Amino acid sequence: MTPTTSVVEVLERARDLTQPLMRDAVGRLSPNISGVVSYHLGWTEADGTPSPARGGKGIRAALAVLSAEATWAGAEVGAPGGVAIELVHNFSLVHDDLMDGDIERRHRPTVWALWGPCVALLVGDALATLATDVLLRSPNAAGAAAAAALGEATAEMIAGQADDLAFEKRRSVSVEECMAMSTAKTGALLGCAASIGAVLADAPPATVYALRDFGRHLGVAFQAVDDLLGIWGDPRTTGKPAGNDIRQRKKSMPIVAALAAGDDGARELESLLFDTRPGPAISGPAISGEVVPGGIILGEAIPDGREPRAGHHNGAMLMADQVTVATPDWSPAPLRYLSPEDLARATWLVEACGGREWTAARAKAHLDAALGSLERARLSAVPRRALADLAVYAVERES
Repeated sequence: MTPTTSVVEVLERARDLTQPLMRDAVGRLSPNISGVVSYHLGWTEADGTPSPARGGKGIRAALAVLSAEATWAGAEVGAPGGVAIELVHNFSLVHDDLMDGDIERRHRPTVWALWGPCVALLVGDALATLATDVLLRSPNAAGAAAAAALGEATAEMIAGQADDLAFEKRRSVSVEECMAMSTAKTGALLGCAASIGAVLADAPPATVYALRDFGRHLGVAFQAVDDLLGIWGDPRTTGKPAGNDIRQRKKSMPIVAALAAGDDGARELESLLFDTRPGPAISGPAISGEVVPGGIILGEAIPDGREPRAGHHNGAMLMADQVTVATPDWSPAPLRYLSPEDLARATWLVEACGGREWTAARAKAHLDAALGSLERARLSAVPRRALADLAVYAVERES
């Protein structure tokens, strides 16, 4: 979905309010960290020169600003909350890329691919710490309460990410477990984003709770769309390879729902993804010294097999048919690398078994629930409408 003029204006206004605060906060980090953060956020290239890249969409920051305005406070009241949420979100992205072995985000090499896993870990840690600092430095008397709310949401997000990682070692994950993981992993932070402005505005608890519920439902819908894009998204807009989640055997909503169908197609899909077979092998998360999906030596990434360039660690690229790597706990032998034909068949099976349709239905159901939560609260009409428009855009996006 192309954002409407009103949504674009909301995102741009939130960006204008939060970006100066974000740059000021990042400037307080040590030079060794701040330069990498500036690259990740799209402000600079790897060598420090200014970049035309825009970074992320800024949906979370916009939610924070609007939640303050929805409770009749000024937009500037919610701005520190928007900065803090964006910092935590980007902390999770830097660490997620490392855990998933992703070497590209927003059409650029990821932090760990350029600087190695140790720097990626430090950058993520710095962003998480900085988020709390931003709220505690806020002149707003409710800054400490907002920091506490952010801390709770961050802890829940990390627990959800831990479940997601643990699921990769399990052959079977129930639909209920998958949805609980998605609620924690994505719903918690969006719930905080949609209510932290109201916390900073010292709004009544009932209003804060309603906005939090709106954001949590929106987060599950957002994750459902992410999971759809992880299989059927256009690489030109997502910045990631087509079928990436299938290639990584992620327990995303479409895959879990398809496997739960229990028919012949589901059994074929399970065999294709998880049975051990002779041939080139590849598997899930790797540690330093092993090979991650795509044949990249962790800490020595060279995207697309090209020659090393500035910022990359010198190292040879090993393709998947040259290596055998560690296997998940449930697998007695290495999983076979999915050929393009295997990937196409698995993608077809996920859809044939109802995974795509089921996930799209969950996205719509949680979007409807999110919009219903807005109706429970007494909110200013214009920002409430903007929150609803932003939610629809977030769920109907194509990247």
